[in-house]
Amino acid sequence: MTDALAWEQANGAYLKASLAWLAARLTALQPSSPPPVPAAEPSRAEPSRKGWRRFRDRTAAAPPSGGPAARETAAADAWKGTADALQGAARVVADVRESAAQAAVREASAAAREAAARAMADLGAPALVQIAERLGLSDFERDVLLLCAAPAIDPGTSALIAAAQGDHEPTFALALRLFDDARWDVLSPERGLRFWRLVEPVGAGARPLAAVPLRADDRIVDLIRGLNRLDERLTGLVEHRPDPAPGLGLPASSQAAADALAGAALTDTPDGRLPVIQLLGGDEPSCELVAVRAMALLNRELYHLPVGALVAAGADQDLVARLWQRESLLLPMALLLDAVDADLGEPATAAALRRFLSQVGGLVLLATREVWPVADRATSVVDVTRPALAEQAELWAAATGLPLEGAPRALAGQFRLSVPAIHRIATALRPALDAPDGRARLWAACRTSARPRLEALARRTVPQARWDDLVLPAEQTDQLRGLVAQVRHRATVMSAWGYGERRARGNGVTALFSGPSGTGKTFAAEVLAHELGQDLYRVDLSAVVDKYIGETEKNLRRVFDAAEDGGALLLFDEADALFGRRSEVRDSHDRYANIEVSYLLQRMEAYEGVAVLATNLRAALDPAFLRRLRFVVDFPLPALEERRRLWSAAFPAGVPLGDLDLDALVDLPVTGAAVQAIALGAAFLAADAGGPVDTARVLTAARTEFRKLGLPLTVPHPERVGR
Repeated sequence: MTDALAWEQANGAYLKASLAWLAARLTALQPSSPPPVPAAEPSRAEPSRKGWRRFRDRTAAAPPSGGPAARETAAADAWKGTADALQGAARVVADVRESAAQAAVREASAAAREAAARAMADLGAPALVQIAERLGLSDFERDVLLLCAAPAIDPGTSALIAAAQGDHEPTFALALRLFDDARWDVLSPERGLRFWRLVEPVGAGARPLAAVPLRADDRIVDLIRGLNRLDERLTGLVEHRPDPAPGLGLPASSQAAADALAGAALTDTPDGRLPVIQLLGGDEPSCELVAVRAMALLNRELYHLPVGALVAAGADQDLVARLWQRESLLLPMALLLDAVDADLGEPATAAALRRFLSQVGGLVLLATREVWPVADRATSVVDVTRPALAEQAELWAAATGLPLEGAPRALAGQFRLSVPAIHRIATALRPALDAPDGRARLWAACRTSARPRLEALARRTVPQARWDDLVLPAEQTDQLRGLVAQVRHRATVMSAWGYGERRARGNGVTALFSGPSGTGKTFAAEVLAHELGQDLYRVDLSAVVDKYIGETEKNLRRVFDAAEDGGALLLFDEADALFGRRSEVRDSHDRYANIEVSYLLQRMEAYEGVAVLATNLRAALDPAFLRRLRFVVDFPLPALEERRRLWSAAFPAGVPLGDLDLDALVDLPVTGAAVQAIALGAAFLAADAGGPVDTARVLTAARTEFRKLGLPLTVPHPERVGR
């Protein structure tokens, strides 16, 4: 028999003995009917005068004064008093006999109860005793709790309660009569029974509290029976968090954070309350993993509660705090309060968090981006970050079984995934890694897992452009290839070769693409994304920039944080709108505009991903950004040779082509984007005429494009071409 089963059986025996003891005490309160006294003899009820004289002579008592009627009445009263005395004596004798029997039953049931408790010495105390010990209940409060829970455990108890007080529901008044060590302060809201919500009044109305029926909390009734489960009122708010990466060891940095967290949880505080431990870092999966592993060291289970759920709870926040504090004493667990994505600057959210932390007890972990000021309670801070590049490569090697210098190193250089994400992907794909497409599937899974949540702030594009589609001078092409090389070999250089130890910030790869409109800046970013196996996210400035103070910074933080996981290349098109020069402060608008630029400077320096800033006005950017950018690539207007390559690749293979005079087309002073627009326009002209795309139709489309762009009409007239 397992210890759990043995304890369950022993707890049942103790509970049975306790209910028998309670029944004996309730029975003693029931009113008893005295045994009947025999009726008096008629001759004795009305004695004769002769008899009275004889009794008088023997007693030598003075005769009653008055006449014969008075003497008759006095004799009757004397006999009635005697009969009452006899009847009272009989009642006392009967009560003495009944009390002795009941006392024997009570003593026997109490002895059985104590014996059942002693029998559990090696298994653990009975559930009722543990509740009293953990919640600080007195013996009287423990017995009151048993009285209130008894009708739900043994329905027969209700009849005994009704016989003792006339109502099937127990009351404080009944408890005060029932138990020997009764105390009136049990009615106080600060005492254990009401403070911990162990018993609740039922329909108080205008009656005094002592006479109000009481009912034990369902969660506590189940616990007395031996079923220890989380209160169902909390199950809709908190969620149990198991180990998200079982079997995968923590890297050194995460293990150090877990050890620090476990140590902080054991710290003594002046007020005796456990401290609020703040987990800083902003990465929710990493915080959860560190918290789970730290709680495992303390034999505690971890439960997760978003701060937003507290705001939604509204007026029930106090109840949630009280119930959780009670549960933390009844179950070995800790609460992870998730405020990573919460807007703590919003008054309602901040107020809800502040009130909850001031009221709740037990071990509370607060996951947040910045230190939160906790009032009237001790707090500790533990920094939690994602594993470094070297640690991620080792994790990939351990999780996949692949050589460190192969795919693990490449994955670590491209993606910044948490330990749970690495474990999940590797576990799902490990059987398929030896297949021909195993590495490609592994990469695709990482790309999907790292896909940022930017739908509201950026437009995602699956890149299709390749190096052969990009027409640039050799110098610019070499710069772009160098950018790709730095991204691919970042893990090797920064981690294995030790450069990362010298650079605490700025390990991301960022570039500025500048040049006239249509010279291929956006197209080049698409080529880079395709070459790196990433998605291209073009940041929507209209969604990011907000007129309200501070909102733009929040949106930018969301953009950078989401893209930092890897698998995405951020493109800030028209970057001069965001990254403009700081100006002299003349009013509040200038001050807040400068704050936005300063925030971007700091965030770009700390960014760990890949980002491209594209602008037509390089001079409009703040010079401080240039130091923080790894590459600056100037996109010039295409020269004659570049225009020839652009026109040669302008028409897909399916387009019906007629006579094309490339020399005439190459002479047009157009950009790559204009070449594509002209070629598309010529294709529509040919389709409408039912003929091929020839030089005349291309020049017609070119004249239309020049008019649209407001350029001088240097395009020769189609009728003069070839003359």
